[in-house]
Amino acid sequence: MGLQFPAGLKREAYGVAMALREAGFEPVISGDPCYGACDLAEGLSPHVDMLVHFGHTPVGERDRVLYEIVPRDFDMGALSNALSLLEQKRIGLVTTVQHAHLIDAMAAYLRARGIEVIIVPGTSRAPMRGQVLGCNFHAARTTGAAEILFVGTGLFHPLGIQLATKARVVAVDPYTMEAQVVDGSRLLRKRFALIERAREATSVGIIISLKSGQQRWELARRLVTLDPRAVLVTMREITPDELLNLGMGCYVNTACPRLAYDDQSRFKAPVLTPTEFEILCGVRSWDQYQIDEIC
Repeated sequence: MGLQFPAGLKREAYGVAMALREAGFEPVISGDPCYGACDLAEGLSPHVDMLVHFGHTPVGERDRVLYEIVPRDFDMGALSNALSLLEQKRIGLVTTVQHAHLIDAMAAYLRARGIEVIIVPGTSRAPMRGQVLGCNFHAARTTGAAEILFVGTGLFHPLGIQLATKARVVAVDPYTMEAQVVDGSRLLRKRFALIERAREATSVGIIISLKSGQQRWELARRLVTLDPRAVLVTMREITPDELLNLGMGCYVNTACPRLAYDDQSRFKAPVLTPTEFEILCGVRSWDQYQIDEIC
């Protein structure tokens, strides 16, 4: 039995493996990086009867893969600090997979305090109600609400929600209970400067991920026709060293969208999103900017 854990859960791998061994299984832990259900340990799959992927919901249907969600509870009182920041009485409510099992409890807490809550059903990529991913903000965008409450840790998800929906976004961390209004304008200024910097490049690599849940061949093949400087490049792990070794002046990321947004400071060359490359090539205006998503 193969076991795959994302970075935040990897330290639990040994205990799970030992428990399975005592139960009569032969566990094999994947020690490679894992960034989501889009990043299955496919190299391990031929050597085990089943792969158990921890911490994420399924992305499409896969044979011999079991997805084991790792839910995290919290006290609903954590939402209290968000109440004073909300300006609307009708809001969209979203969260991440760790807390999606509590979505009804969150809604009940808010409704008891006079807030009308909209929760969107799941999709094939984010199957739990109200669930958002770092690459998919459907559950926020389709609420149609002018204000969204995000419950979860970190700022990447709420920033993505704000850019994807243009709504006012309040984010609350369920553990620290800190709440804040999220503004994506600073990120947009950085992305605009990056596009301008990319104009100086004499070579462009259109990156295609070899990870099953991230491959966007059709998109990459369309993008490569937009600029005579561009060539297609396949990669499994997109790292600063590998891009430096390739030596191109600019890259366009069609793999995990978070690479361009979260990791740009680690890359020497500009790494643009597909939308940003279209702006660079003049087929899209800056006013038509959209955050990159995999739907």
